[in-house]
Amino acid sequence: MSKLVWDVLAERVYELGVDHGVLYLDGTGTYDDAYVWNGLVSVNETAEGGEPNDSFADNIKYFSLTSAEQYKATVEAFTYPEQFAECDGSKAALTGVYFGQQPRKAFGFSYRTKIGNAAVGDNAGYKIHLVYGCKAAPSDKNYETVNDSPEAITFSWDFDSTPVTVTGEGNEGYSAVSHITIDSTKVAKAKIEALEAILYGTENANGRLPLPAEVLSTLA
Repeated sequence: MSKLVWDVLAERVYELGVDHGVLYLDGTGTYDDAYVWNGLVSVNETAEGGEPNDSFADNIKYFSLTSAEQYKATVEAFTYPEQFAECDGSKAALTGVYFGQQPRKAFGFSYRTKIGNAAVGDNAGYKIHLVYGCKAAPSDKNYETVNDSPEAITFSWDFDSTPVTVTGEGNEGYSAVSHITIDSTKVAKAKIEALEAILYGTENANGRLPLPAEVLSTLA
């Protein structure tokens, strides 16, 4: 037993920032092609569903069912990888020529957010976010004249996701998942580095987005 203590410096934890964006193209169930996504401004995650649906009988609440939870996000950025064009409904007809209103490709996405605390500041650690089964919805693009207070435009997309199954022996207790978060302050450094070698590539291998079962086996 121990007495509760408030306001320990290392426990005054907060999160900030977004960086290390990566686009992974979906090759029918695998995500083997990785591309750097520079210029991320924000990733706004939205949880939809997970709401109770009550049923009544015998003058009482008889049972309650919970709707499936879905992961959605809005991503804002100054730019995007050229390979994202096909995910955004464009297709190259010729070099430098793009047709709009084309079928949108599915993709995976990863990004990183920082963890800080009052003891060490903004660099206590970070979280790696992995997102599967994404589809980008059409978005507005607002172009304005250059004036005496010019601002670079930002692009914005709403992402919807289709969860992927968590396969493998011992993983039967997990529902299909769209979003995985890895906290570097709670996972051994060597295991984080092993995962990052898969995500970002090495001198001998291209980056790719591992499926949930491989994420678990890498970090176990």
